[in-house]
Amino acid sequence: MLAETICSAVSAAGLGIAAITAYRKRFLAATRIAAYALVPVGLVMTGVVEWVSGIALKPQVWAGFGVLALSWVLFMTTRAVERRGGGTRRERRAARAAGREAVAPGAAAPSLGAGAPAAAPQRQPRSGAKAQGDDFSDIEAILKKHGI
Repeated sequence: MLAETICSAVSAAGLGIAAITAYRKRFLAATRIAAYALVPVGLVMTGVVEWVSGIALKPQVWAGFGVLALSWVLFMTTRAVERRGGGTRRERRAARAAGREAVAPGAAAPSLGAGAPAAAPQRQPRSGAKAQGDDFSDIEAILKKHGI
């Protein structure tokens, strides 16, 4: 009964604001305010307010919301763990098996000669002017290659 009275008062206040807005020649805004103001009365007349007030005062309903919240927390926790851990158990096993079957690490290195170990190229210290000249010579070589 209290909820119905409050909804009626809110609707009456909203319709009053809509009337003042219409008096100021803002008819579109006044119509929108009137539409919002009629919603609480419509909810009371359809019985939605009584149904919601009946639900809100039952402990069993709040326990149900608690169970739903716990379920949501469990779902989110498992998703976070799955993202950090790399998926399901079957996916982790497949990844470990693929890691064991990998090619030897030295097989990917290019061979420079017939069985001869590759010598590391020695770098010579360069002066600032020569280093810039080398950079431009690389660019010039690229331009000449393309016919520019």
